[in-house]
Amino acid sequence: MVQIDIYYEGGFHCEAKHLPSDSVINTDAPLDNKGKGEAFSPTDLLATSLGVCGITTMDIKNPDPENINLAGTKLRVEKYMTTTIPRKIEKIKIFYELPMSIPEDKRSELELIAKTCPVALSLRDEVIKEYYFNYVL
Repeated sequence: MVQIDIYYEGGFHCEAKHLPSDSVINTDAPLDNKGKGEAFSPTDLLATSLGVCGITTMDIKNPDPENINLAGTKLRVEKYMTTTIPRKIEKIKIFYELPMSIPEDKRSELELIAKTCPVALSLRDEVIKEYYFNYVL
């Protein structure tokens, strides 16, 4: 169990505190839904979590940690919302830029790890998840 305390400041702003580390995240409603877009929205955090979980799990389950270094990997996450009610995430695209030094015979294994990270497995199947892996670094 991990405890996160959330304080609603009003005006669509929240402060979430991760008690084990004292880290704080501020949130705001998005511009297209009454907010000012001054911070991550709740759905932004969910999409971000998918990307962060994918790369973190790839490194946790790294099939060859002595020869595969994932440091420096870059990700871009794109979140698409439905245009109809109820408002929800329709699709998340994740673009990975990984080191070219990763052996070709290990790439599909690492990609599967990202696609089956805990956040990915926690999302409903109706949320489309698209992954793009480029070995360019």
